[in-house]
Amino acid sequence: MITISMDPVALTIGAVSVRWYGIMVALAILVIILWMVREVRKGAQLSYDNIITAALVGVPSGVVVSKLLHVIDRWDYYFQDPGLIVSGAGLTIYGAVLGAVIGIWVYSRFGDFRFGYFADLLAPATILAQAVGRVGCTINGCCYGVATSLPWGVVYTHPDSYAPLGIAVHPTQIYEIIVCLIIFGVLLWLRGRLEPEGSLFLVYLTLYSLWRFGIGFLRAGTPFLFGLHQAQVIGIIVLAVTLLLLIRRARWLKA
Repeated sequence: MITISMDPVALTIGAVSVRWYGIMVALAILVIILWMVREVRKGAQLSYDNIITAALVGVPSGVVVSKLLHVIDRWDYYFQDPGLIVSGAGLTIYGAVLGAVIGIWVYSRFGDFRFGYFADLLAPATILAQAVGRVGCTINGCCYGVATSLPWGVVYTHPDSYAPLGIAVHPTQIYEIIVCLIIFGVLLWLRGRLEPEGSLFLVYLTLYSLWRFGIGFLRAGTPFLFGLHQAQVIGIIVLAVTLLLLIRRARWLKA
């Protein structure tokens, strides 16, 4: 078994505790922004203003939708104390991605760039950022798996961890880091091989949704619908939509 005893709190400033999770989420956002800046420098048909404005729109919209889905998933808990909705922690990766996409799509209606083109550039950066964010989850102890007796099970021992202490669980966060890096490699290989614009982003959503549906059976959580977790239900919906769009629209580019 692997023991994780690291303090999830990186530093404390007065009464405010800054957790490693928050630091890694901020780093993940920075990864996306730097990736897009790099694309502009390489000649992408975007401006730096597009990147900055998309970030200013996408980050808050992602946080809002992410928090909304988390509250819906844990409504019984938040119903007892609605004040925790604002003050408490809790985000969902699906909400962050979908919320950011909606915000950027709305901005694209008024901006001077093509959303599908932008989304294809964004896809590899997004899955890479998710891998970075899951490092924070690993330290934080959130998003942990069900109990296991496998030799690579992890045991959390720090009292500030969100995982159950002293119980070996599946390291689902680490599983996801590995899968996200694999998807990142696949997306890099597919860049420039698919059309029309937006197809690469659909591939990203398809692969990640398929993964989230499967890993949901190893992750601890509360049933949301038909015994499935909320992320699994969302994954099925996203998977159905993206597969249909890919079958109808996407095609390999001719050499």
